[in-house]
Amino acid sequence: MEQRLTEEKVFKDPVHNYIHVQDPIIWQLINTPEFQRLRRIRQLGTSYLTFHGAEHSRFSHSLGVYEITRKIISQFERSHYPDWPKEEKIVALCAALLHDLGHGPFSHSIEEAFDMHHEDWTCRIILGDTEVGAILRRYASDFPEKVASVIQKTYDKPIVVNLITSPLDADRMDYLLRDAYFTGVNYGTIDLDRILRMLRPYHGRIVVKESGMHAVEDYLMSRYQMYWQIYFHPVTRSSEIILRQIFKRAKQLMKQNFNFRFMLDPLPQLFEGSLSVKEYLQLDEALIQTAFMQWRQENDAILRELCERFMDRRLYKYVEIEQHDVALMDDIRKAFAEVGLEPEYDVEIDFPTDLPYDVFRPDESTEKQILLLDRQDKLHELSEVSDIVRSISGIQRGKHHLYYPQDKVDAVLHHLPAHIRRYFS
Repeated sequence: MEQRLTEEKVFKDPVHNYIHVQDPIIWQLINTPEFQRLRRIRQLGTSYLTFHGAEHSRFSHSLGVYEITRKIISQFERSHYPDWPKEEKIVALCAALLHDLGHGPFSHSIEEAFDMHHEDWTCRIILGDTEVGAILRRYASDFPEKVASVIQKTYDKPIVVNLITSPLDADRMDYLLRDAYFTGVNYGTIDLDRILRMLRPYHGRIVVKESGMHAVEDYLMSRYQMYWQIYFHPVTRSSEIILRQIFKRAKQLMKQNFNFRFMLDPLPQLFEGSLSVKEYLQLDEALIQTAFMQWRQENDAILRELCERFMDRRLYKYVEIEQHDVALMDDIRKAFAEVGLEPEYDVEIDFPTDLPYDVFRPDESTEKQILLLDRQDKLHELSEVSDIVRSISGIQRGKHHLYYPQDKVDAVLHHLPAHIRRYFS
């Protein structure tokens, strides 16, 4: 028999108004050190340097994903849909709550810098010797493995995975609303209530009632706009580039046995790629920024300058370049080296489609598609029915940006060859 808290716990939330916790296991998981750590990890990485309100955390987002999942399941249970397996409720709620547990400081930037994946760390924390793991094991001996398999997308009930990871999942719906709210834009203000009312469990997956198509179109348009206006913002990319370069330089210095004046555990283990779960859980943005503040005094000029740029928000300038100009990067780096710049750190080309965000594409497998259920109980892939979705799905947007430290380049501009100088003039 399913346990309930004697008194429902409620979080006041700016996006969902209230977040309701009714199950003891959810309340216990929220109060673990591993979950509380997410208060110290920003949801949008370095975006706060572009949108000053973007200070919200992975903690608040994780609660939001849990709440949307709870609402969807409650609706399924009230309507007694036969295709919803009621016994899967707790595993779905736990996976929703814990899906981002393994995010590190500055999220995707640190993943790129150290070739890590937060899903892997999430599962290691869930399966490891942690308070989260202990709580899940007390519920059932195989429960950590079940929750981890939902996050790994290998769980034997795809409908549960669908709730947490799909083109129209609780994760995406929360971060669109939450990121729009905290960045102060309107792009992500989707009609969540309408979408949730239109969701149906059907033959082992979540589908959308056909009459909800326009709300889903609006969701995808919002998502499309959020990617290009917020997630791919070139100023944010500039700060992410500098952040990755700091990690890159510190890692190089560590390999060279450089004598750091300041070093905190577990940063050496991070640079060596030997982090244990316990060490990984010590990483948060406060620790990283403390190191950066101290490294402003280091004897290495490159590390010192990069940390000053990041902490003082003296970001790289960017210019748009054409795709055919990318071939000139070797020439640019050579020219930079000849005038005393650091080609490895003072110039970088960025193309935002390489980011770990995706846009809806109808030609992929059905797991990555949104299906509409018509009145005859037939399924249709969304772009077959929607002209709007079909049009945005085929767009290959994105421009190449050339990033560089303007002050340093301006100082040597007159020494650069004319065909290189034109990019920076």
